[in-house]
Amino acid sequence: MDKALAGVRILDMTHVQSGPSCTQILAWLGADVIKVELPGRGDITRSQLRDVPGVDSLYFTMLNCNKRSITLNIKSAKGKRILDELIKRADVLAENFGPGALDREGFTWAHIRELNPRIIFASVKGFGAGPFENCKAYETIAQAMGGSMSTTGLEDGPPTSTGAQIGDSGTGMHMAAAILAALYQRTRTGRGQRVEVAMQDSVLNLCRVKLRDQQRLKHGPLTEYPNRSFGDEVPRSGNASGGGQPGAALHCAPGGANDYCYVIIQPQVWPTLARIAGRPELADDPAYATPEARIKHLDEVFGVIEQWTMRHTKHEVMRTLMEADVPCGPILSMKDLLEDSALARRGIVASVEHPQRGTFKTVGCPLVLSESPVEITSSPLLGEHTADILREVMGFGDAELEQLRSEGVI
Repeated sequence: MDKALAGVRILDMTHVQSGPSCTQILAWLGADVIKVELPGRGDITRSQLRDVPGVDSLYFTMLNCNKRSITLNIKSAKGKRILDELIKRADVLAENFGPGALDREGFTWAHIRELNPRIIFASVKGFGAGPFENCKAYETIAQAMGGSMSTTGLEDGPPTSTGAQIGDSGTGMHMAAAILAALYQRTRTGRGQRVEVAMQDSVLNLCRVKLRDQQRLKHGPLTEYPNRSFGDEVPRSGNASGGGQPGAALHCAPGGANDYCYVIIQPQVWPTLARIAGRPELADDPAYATPEARIKHLDEVFGVIEQWTMRHTKHEVMRTLMEADVPCGPILSMKDLLEDSALARRGIVASVEHPQRGTFKTVGCPLVLSESPVEITSSPLLGEHTADILREVMGFGDAELEQLRSEGVI
């Protein structure tokens, strides 16, 4: 079956996570993603956090499926010429080097656009134009400077980073959207364009409701928050839902580290919750009957429900509450998710065969297109497709390839 992005060629000069997460999604959708790597080393994540000696790490394999790999030394004159030719034949060039790195090698936007006026030149950077534009950024720096850390954690605890990689992979998803928009616009204009996505900006976009609440503060306390006092900044509020409905993670049996269920109290479900918790009289008690009454002592309200949840497993709690139309969800550990048969059947946790490390599991494609099904293939070995790509794109023969290898160009 034809793929959504069949015929789109992407030169992937990204590394680590923010860029590779973007280009992997595009590869899953059918683009021919050619990962351009440094000879002898490649993407640094190939060797980072290795669990099996001498093979590509899971850090690399889980972010680079469905791609081809070419090694190319773009500091050499011949390497630059080859990259020029690859650019001429590409639809997209994606990179996430430090500020100015490609410019210093002569690959400015002006040069790239002159080579190929139709190309989309996409860059992930830490920050947009301004005082920080030349600063490096990593996942937690982006969370720190994008509003996430200041609003995550317990009220009396330190700013906390989230386990979700919203700075890296979150930015990668934003860049994927930008690239697709630029490709679509090109169908009308015939022209490529420069695409830039900043990690700080992407994190802030994901913290939109907190920026909403910052503006609400000038009109008084945020009544849906469990906090007892407010200053002039949005506070950390633990596990409060942030959506206008009180929520909390409640202990469940048998009491392990992740034996919790997150429960939300909508106004219409309170009588049902009170009944299930064994306290039906609270449905009509003036101190509990309305959202305005409950908000004044949420800890006590959730304590009543928790007395019931502690007698049941998190999955039993979910089944009971979902049957009663109460919004809830068990806290699932990574072990829970890795072993989830439903996720496996849907390919969201996918098993992939790697030529060196054997079978590994990865997160599959969360985008489901009826006319473009995703088939996940292994990440490439370093330079695995160098000869094929240079023959196919450049028309090189064996003698030319051997010469380039001997000179350290590929």
